[in-house]
Amino acid sequence: MTSTPTVLALGANLGDPMAALQGAVKALSQHPAIEITSVSSAYQTDPVGGPEQPVYLNAVVLAKTTLTAHELLAVAHEIENSWHRTREVHWGARTLDIDIITYGDLVSLDEILTLPHPRAGGREFVLVPWLEIDPSAELPGIGPVAGLVAARPTGSVRRTSVLPFQGLNP
Repeated sequence: MTSTPTVLALGANLGDPMAALQGAVKALSQHPAIEITSVSSAYQTDPVGGPEQPVYLNAVVLAKTTLTAHELLAVAHEIENSWHRTREVHWGARTLDIDIITYGDLVSLDEILTLPHPRAGGREFVLVPWLEIDPSAELPGIGPVAGLVAARPTGSVRRTSVLPFQGLNP
């Protein structure tokens, strides 16, 4: 079966965000149809939109999977649910969020999954960690991630002093 490269963005700002990100990476790495190829550092980021809330920790995971995009989304939701994720407030605080940013070159506009992620090109908390682990990354239909980062202020994205995923990178 053919593996498809995918980019996943992780974020958390409730409970223990570092534990949530590490738990998500571990859960993804233990799935038999997902092979993690790289994990960014964790970045502290200011919330974007929504109600007043704590700062986030964000990271990006590069992986290959034999799952379909919708199956991968279901796995992401299962992992989020294991961290007691609720979806009551749009752009609200969360224990864990896993977004599929890209799934190969797939462009999907269905009501369940839009690919590439429609707001990824404007989100420093996705672009900066992604650029860290893939300097030649391209956001399908948009352009090089390096160019997107260069064109935007990135002051709200701060790399943590700790590399939280040490030992989890291949």
